[in-house]
Amino acid sequence: MKKLISFIIRYIPRPFLQRVSPIGLSVMARLNRGDTVQCSVCETGYKRFLPYGRIARANALCPNCLALERHRLMWLFLKEKTEFFTKPLKVLHVAPEHCFINRFEALENLEYITADIESPLAKVKMDVHDIPFEDNTFDVVFCNHVLEHVDDDMKVCAEFNRVLKPGGWGILQSPVYDIPKTLEDPTITDPAEREQIFGQRDHVRKYGLDYAERLRRSGIGIEENHFVKELPQEVVEKHALPPEETIFVCHKA
Repeated sequence: MKKLISFIIRYIPRPFLQRVSPIGLSVMARLNRGDTVQCSVCETGYKRFLPYGRIARANALCPNCLALERHRLMWLFLKEKTEFFTKPLKVLHVAPEHCFINRFEALENLEYITADIESPLAKVKMDVHDIPFEDNTFDVVFCNHVLEHVDDDMKVCAEFNRVLKPGGWGILQSPVYDIPKTLEDPTITDPAEREQIFGQRDHVRKYGLDYAERLRRSGIGIEENHFVKELPQEVVEKHALPPEETIFVCHKA
């Protein structure tokens, strides 16, 4: 199972996976019901979550809503640390995750806009280097696991800062590795070499521990939030949360 999932993730185009994966996983969801773990997003219980990742992680993917560890953590953070579910907000969600879209769209307090350059799940086709919205438009911006793909992450973060309203905030997650400084080389264009150096065939950089400091250079504010460390261990285990995940909360500078 782990080898099959790793192969699918590496070589099947993401837009295709976004369309067809919920169908196949619905069968696995019914067969795997239990009460050992529970998805914080859809609240479905399982014996265990499914493995997921290029190097497959055990107990990672909710087969019902497709939430991964980081999504389950983000959901809890939004519930416990923000007014996202209750306050009137205009939200821009870049590269929207399947587990969130319908749930966020159903929230009557939100004016919710999804955007991406290629995702079939997004309503607005958009290049994040040139966001087609006026200054000070959005209360909240989400952009998760995108910045490692874009040509100019400084330009993208500057655009997020521009379209956020005064007092606006967001979440900008990316894979961050235990290296002191971000590794980047625009001359590396071969997919196999990118995978070897940056961790994935379509990544153009490998973020290090300077991630927050680097993004601040764009002009946007970044806070490193260690919310998962505040949670009881039984909650971390019940929802299979990533125990070392930092939530990078941005705000308009």
